[in-house]
Amino acid sequence: MVGREDSVEEPLNREPPIKALVSSFITKNDAYDRNHGAIRHLSASTHTVRVDGLVNTPLSLSIAQLQRDYKQYEVTCALQCAGNRRHTMRTLLKEVEGIDWGDGAVMNCKWKGPKLRDVLLKAGIRTDKMQTTGEQRKMHVAFASQQECQEENWYGGSIELDRVMREDANVLLALEMNGQTLSDKHGYPVRIIVPGIAGARSVKWVDGITVQQEESQNHYQQRDYKILPPEAVDMKSAENFWGSSPPIQDMPVNSVIARPLSGEKVERSPQGTVMVEGYALPQGDQGPVVRVEVSGDEGESWLDTEIVEGKGERWCWVLWRANVKVEKGKRRLLSRATDKGGNAQKEHSQWNLRGVGYNGYGESRDVEVV
Repeated sequence: MVGREDSVEEPLNREPPIKALVSSFITKNDAYDRNHGAIRHLSASTHTVRVDGLVNTPLSLSIAQLQRDYKQYEVTCALQCAGNRRHTMRTLLKEVEGIDWGDGAVMNCKWKGPKLRDVLLKAGIRTDKMQTTGEQRKMHVAFASQQECQEENWYGGSIELDRVMREDANVLLALEMNGQTLSDKHGYPVRIIVPGIAGARSVKWVDGITVQQEESQNHYQQRDYKILPPEAVDMKSAENFWGSSPPIQDMPVNSVIARPLSGEKVERSPQGTVMVEGYALPQGDQGPVVRVEVSGDEGESWLDTEIVEGKGERWCWVLWRANVKVEKGKRRLLSRATDKGGNAQKEHSQWNLRGVGYNGYGESRDVEVV
């Protein structure tokens, strides 16, 4: 799965070991990497971000202007690949297309920079274009990076303008990650951060922001990162559905067991319990996670876990743990999460060809309890 930073054909894609990932509430050295092309190496002194489209005053903003002319906000949020947990969908349900992501294509970080809302307020949205045939039409904000990619000569994505303009949505033009200037591989000198939405829309090395009446027409918005219907069983049949299937945006509520791992041997305590730990994520903007439960008896009974870190945090993951009573032998452990919006994990989620958005129960299989 690991590629090269300078490769378009085999770009850098990696995830950390899950135990290392959950060892810290803030993801520092073990953040996952997801790329569709070579890492860009840009200069902050010359890089500019163009803001255009349906705005009154197009802008060309330097990094210095983004730092100096706009209030800086810090937002702690989880960012995850749409294909996180693809391996589970592939092995439990049916074969899928795509990188074989495990449970570690997620990071929980502090991001800092101006709100995109403030930038667009300065540019001014052309409200005369917001009415079409007498009805309010959804407008979009498209992000672009001139990164040579596997399927396209640039990378792009978009989200709805309504989301950007919500003050509480905290969509950022991020300049810092965890109190430090962004690294090259995480989008230096500036990237988009969209809390709650699939990482594919948090475009790195952003150089273009366009307000428009339609979604981004980039390959990665139109022909990837979509939950296709079950009738799309291969890439040939998928051709019938790319145009009618919406791009994945809000990520679903989810949880993962990080300890013990599948196939691991664990020893019960004198009370007959095993310590189980993991992470959980809210759906989209419906956070925080308010409950995580685990089961050591195939879902016959469920035990509330202790939320150790992240309690009450709208955009973050939570880290949780519980001592679960488990019988000796080969066992399967399960987890399920519920968020403030009432979204709760089901045993399985819908199979789809690209293997995105999987949020069936978290599980560790064939755990040998002694």
